[in-house]
Amino acid sequence: MDMKTLITLICIFFLVSFAGDVLAEEMISVRLRNYIGNSSNLSLHIKGSYSTLGSAAKLKEGNHYSLTVKNGKLYLQCGKSKTQINNPFIVYPDVYDENHLLYMNGRPYMGAVEFHIEDKKYIRPVNQLLLEDYLKGVVPFEVFPNWNLEALKAQTLAARTYTITHKNAKIDDTIHYQVYGGYNQFDKTKQAVNETKGEIITFQDKPIIAFYSASNGGMTESDENVWGGKASPYFPIKQDPYDPIFPWTFTLNKTQIEWDEINWNDSNWWEGLEEMDDKITAAMKTWLNQNGYTGEIKILSVPFFAIDQHKNESQRSLQGSIQIEFMRRLIDGTILFEKVAFDHVPLKRIRPMIGGALFRSYLINSFQMNPFLYKVSGNGNGHGVGMSQWGANKMAEKGKSYKEIIEHYYPGTQVKVITSSSE
Repeated sequence: MDMKTLITLICIFFLVSFAGDVLAEEMISVRLRNYIGNSSNLSLHIKGSYSTLGSAAKLKEGNHYSLTVKNGKLYLQCGKSKTQINNPFIVYPDVYDENHLLYMNGRPYMGAVEFHIEDKKYIRPVNQLLLEDYLKGVVPFEVFPNWNLEALKAQTLAARTYTITHKNAKIDDTIHYQVYGGYNQFDKTKQAVNETKGEIITFQDKPIIAFYSASNGGMTESDENVWGGKASPYFPIKQDPYDPIFPWTFTLNKTQIEWDEINWNDSNWWEGLEEMDDKITAAMKTWLNQNGYTGEIKILSVPFFAIDQHKNESQRSLQGSIQIEFMRRLIDGTILFEKVAFDHVPLKRIRPMIGGALFRSYLINSFQMNPFLYKVSGNGNGHGVGMSQWGANKMAEKGKSYKEIIEHYYPGTQVKVITSSSE
């Protein structure tokens, strides 16, 4: 029996278990990265009764297990008993409900889980569950679960629509798609999902790509300006009176490590070096490592940084320049002195070097520099396309319904119920 057949059997099991209730509902597969990370060891335990496919191994309620990868092989251990198992290892509940949960590193998940070996050394779980249960694990991790119910419903529709339009992608549980935290007990977000079951946002009878961000800074953005292509009519550029703006500021020192103060005679001189702006330089080091500069890095200075004055019609900045001087220590101890420079490039190439947690949007209202540092101020948090999550909650607090919120942020769209799993 091949793996595709095994997965098909799990899907059939869910359909039989739920009969008519599942008729219009999608099955979702989510690669778990956000809370699992890259690990060669996972702790497991179950609530309820579970079966396995592709292995003779059994899991029993009350037992604690360890799943490990060693030399490219999977092992399941309980106490002193250790068994090699097939890759992938599939675990699924005998009954699909909230009384059957699989805990991984203490976090519970509904549905079935496939455990794969990734890069010959990591365990990569893939959670398979029903769409509505997936959403119950998304909404409270994308917004605050105690927000106004109408805002939670609007977020649910955006999340459900986004999922439907990405159902053929290999989605994961990170911000690259939607943050998914597994099974939870947030009653208000469960209510929002249950009371809008099957509802999605459509334009001309087709699901839209339901983008959203935390805050648009008071001005929505066009999808064309962010991702290119043809502009969608339901993503106009307009003032948003409900968004709370969220002003932000960050400063960046030109000199990060004083060259003249390095004690080259100290055998631990490298370990003693500390940059002035540790959060920003940590982002710079990550970017450099991901772009071919391997080894340990120390940021010496940022001799030039600038934001170009030209802006688009939503008043978002488009381009900038940056220079970074740094030292890199290779595995053999060799020290290299290097420089990276970008001149008048799209800001989306520079923002990752600073870090999105500080450089929150391209809606920049002030750029200042002096002989010692740079100061950047702006509004918003995210790309600004589609719904502002904070703006949606403000609308709800003012008495607006979730459909009025949808109409405001996705004008010209209609809310419709999914009528078949093929939509």
